[in-house]
Amino acid sequence: MPLEDAAPVEKTAPTSRDRQARLATFAVFFVQGLTFATLLTQVAALQKKHGLSDGELTILLLVVPLIAGAGSALAGAAASRWGSRLILRLVQPLACAAVVLAGLAPNVPMLVAANVLFGLGLGGVDAGMNMQGVAVEREYGRAVLTGFHALWSVAAVVGSLWASAAATLGLGLPVTFAVALVPAAAVAVFASLWLYRPEEEHRAATVRAQVAGEAAGAGRPAGVAWRPIIPLCLAMAFLYVGDSSVSNFGTVFMDKVLHASATVVPLALGAYQLTTFLVRVGGDLAVRRWGPAAIVRAGGAVATLGFVAVVAAPTVPLAIAGFALTGIGLSVVAPQSFSAAGRLDPAGTGVAIARVNMFNYVGFIVGAALVGGLADASGFRVAFAAPLVLAAAIILLARGFQPRTADPATATTVVTP
Repeated sequence: MPLEDAAPVEKTAPTSRDRQARLATFAVFFVQGLTFATLLTQVAALQKKHGLSDGELTILLLVVPLIAGAGSALAGAAASRWGSRLILRLVQPLACAAVVLAGLAPNVPMLVAANVLFGLGLGGVDAGMNMQGVAVEREYGRAVLTGFHALWSVAAVVGSLWASAAATLGLGLPVTFAVALVPAAAVAVFASLWLYRPEEEHRAATVRAQVAGEAAGAGRPAGVAWRPIIPLCLAMAFLYVGDSSVSNFGTVFMDKVLHASATVVPLALGAYQLTTFLVRVGGDLAVRRWGPAAIVRAGGAVATLGFVAVVAAPTVPLAIAGFALTGIGLSVVAPQSFSAAGRLDPAGTGVAIARVNMFNYVGFIVGAALVGGLADASGFRVAFAAPLVLAAAIILLARGFQPRTADPATATTVVTP
């Protein structure tokens, strides 16, 4: 949660231990982004290898976010007892191994089993790495979480470029996956040694909860209303419909609609992830200058234009440009959704952020089902019109991101990072 929207906690300058944990968290985010992109850039190749129809591919892709939701919930419950460091040490190498197993799978049942394993790992790591990121942010006393997500995007670009290079070299899926993810698993294990231990991870959160309880003027924090959060939830869902469309079907679109070469096919996801990273690097400065509502509104407009370019693309370069524009637009929505949710939760309970985050999985599942179903019925050009419409709807939802005048009874102190 952004520290600007929370009651401040007294904190000295970051220690060497804090910097060590921050570096380890960067490594964890990098490995996660690399793992995600390494698998998803090969969706078209896996479809060809196993002779899957578009409908069967859709079902296969739906397995991942469904299982990831369960993995995330299990990780949350386990981390409250044993801390997120142990979760990451066990689960992140498992996610890397699952991708390698997907490449080795000789048949569809084995591929499904690998996908289930990957989904559990994906959800567990996603929860654990963000727990560590929030702990680092609290210890630093200023916003640093966006930087972790920016590095995730860098890793996804690296994964896309490696997929392109592997196709050029004529490497098979098992080798392509193993070359990237065996070293990545080793990095994850080593980095876990530097992550915050449970007592370190929960120390600042405990202090902050006490401060939030005092600010609320009661023994427990005030409740959070659903109504003002709904626009944020919808925007998050619509964002991830678009994101899952690009992540799951971008390579398939390039292959089946534009008949791009195996070397060029991964560049659709690469362009999307690259622009996502570039915008996130400077996103905070833009928000400070123009405000979150204006940035989200502009993001929705740019994402809509990007999907228009993809749907209408007569050539490969225009399609890649469309995916790049989509990354520019969608990249700003998730960070601002969490930030706005934090402003609606003055006691810092995390309830609003948890509610908004639920729609990450909703959007990803709906996106895979909607685009995959339309593609099976009417082709991928028609299918990509669905996220186009929902990206345009984000423009209308942007008003809900405008900061509200604080209630003097619950106002919190603003901390400038």
